Amino acid sequence: MHQDNESNSGSNPGPRSNYLIVRPHRGGYRDLFRYGVRGDETSKNKFLERPDDHSDRTTSAINVQADDHRWVIVVSILVRKIIGLLRTPMEYTGLVVDFVLNLLSANGGFFGLVLGLIKAKIVVPERGSVDFVSTIGQLDGRIDLYKGWSFVEQLVCMEDSVYSGSSGRVGIEPGSRGLMDLCVMASKLAYENAKVVENVMNQVEFLDCWNDYQKQMSTQVFILTDKEKDADLILISFRGTEPFDADDWGTDFDYSWYEIPNVGKLHMGFIEAMGLGTRDYTPTFDYHLVELNSSEKENNQKNLPEMVERSAYYAVRETLRRLLAEHANAKFVVTGHSLGGALAILFPTLLVLKEETEMMRRLLGVYTFGQPRIGNREIGSFMKAKLNHPVDRYFRVVYCNDLVPRLPYDDTTFLYKHFGVCLYYDSFYNETRAEDEPDPNPYGMRYAVLAHVNAVWELVRGLMMGFIYGPGYREGWFRILFRLIGLMIPGLSDHCPTDYVNSVRLGPDYDLQMSPL
Repeated sequence: MHQDNESNSGSNPGPRSNYLIVRPHRGGYRDLFRYGVRGDETSKNKFLERPDDHSDRTTSAINVQADDHRWVIVVSILVRKIIGLLRTPMEYTGLVVDFVLNLLSANGGFFGLVLGLIKAKIVVPERGSVDFVSTIGQLDGRIDLYKGWSFVEQLVCMEDSVYSGSSGRVGIEPGSRGLMDLCVMASKLAYENAKVVENVMNQVEFLDCWNDYQKQMSTQVFILTDKEKDADLILISFRGTEPFDADDWGTDFDYSWYEIPNVGKLHMGFIEAMGLGTRDYTPTFDYHLVELNSSEKENNQKNLPEMVERSAYYAVRETLRRLLAEHANAKFVVTGHSLGGALAILFPTLLVLKEETEMMRRLLGVYTFGQPRIGNREIGSFMKAKLNHPVDRYFRVVYCNDLVPRLPYDDTTFLYKHFGVCLYYDSFYNETRAEDEPDPNPYGMRYAVLAHVNAVWELVRGLMMGFIYGPGYREGWFRILFRLIGLMIPGLSDHCPTDYVNSVRLGPDYDLQMSPL
């Protein structure tokens, strides 16, 4: 995991906005104990960084907020410390798991591999090739996006080809079941390498974008159109949390935030993933997110790292601008799973902030799956009128006990809040439309018992899926193994895209009703 650059903390000029940065690596476990149990100020100041040039009243308010939720921050720091220690083992485990899974699939399974060894004819998978599938793809082999079809044809015909017992046609409208199916498959496809994505869809552009805090190209997104000319639909899909990527998991458990005046607080890790700043030099956030006068902007620009052209926000925005100009009748949809879901809703939030009115007018919808919280209640209020008027355009899908949508922690006073329409699916794939998922903070004995009982049911159900719903829903040995792991950590197994695909396809076979505000 990224090690904080201590030399930069004292050199930050006065920011225009408030922020709270949680730095788990600046203190030891003894400091963490002193802060958590005793509330020791010296230890707290090692972990928490706040602006030092604001009024005493502002700084006091931030301190009170941190003290009120001290145990939440302590748990976050502890988890991120553990993830940091496991960074290298996770990386190598991921490499081995990916290779072994692709070795087995390339040679027809275990017995095929044994036979190949006997015959000295083994297919060795090549990482980054069109046949090398990610761990997510191995968990759920449904990857095809109906290659060769246009999205319009797909959405029109999908009722008859995917959903049994339904009639009528599906148009490209916010909330349509066909569009949601397309988005959940695209969000899963985003985990694959560029060659796999290009093999599944013809008109696609793959962007590898820079995260200046992590100092690597760690944000991936693909953009595709349904037709080469006169397209009707443009789809943007952000890659989510990769199973063995410590930086991704660290971002999910990060409680650092940055406040945009008159807008609200945003998760700092997600802003960094969009390439709009780095906590190692906080004026970068001001430059990209806050209106500065010309002298301030010029001063900050001199100190900015060269990240603008490579950042996800600017790269996606300029690609989208070009495609919208080329396809005058096209609208666009944004989607993603897990971390990708957070970036998917953050992107239109930034478009609104940057006053990209024409782009927002052509936004068809935002569909996220297993998305963590991106900001506070003020952000939600700021965006509701922009996204859900005159009809709902933002749909946040949550499956059962998935842990990630319940991060970062939220209670009646803590700052991280979801917004938008929540489509919640239980373990029977029954849909409930609500403002938030049940058990938004999954803690306590009652939740633990019910979650583990549910995990047992999901394991049994997984073994029967192919018999009940047909071969397209059969779960392989690797997915069943992951469900066994879910007996220990139920919320982790529920985060797998498999249940999100099943929820969309096995849930209600009618279009979601759009409700005006």
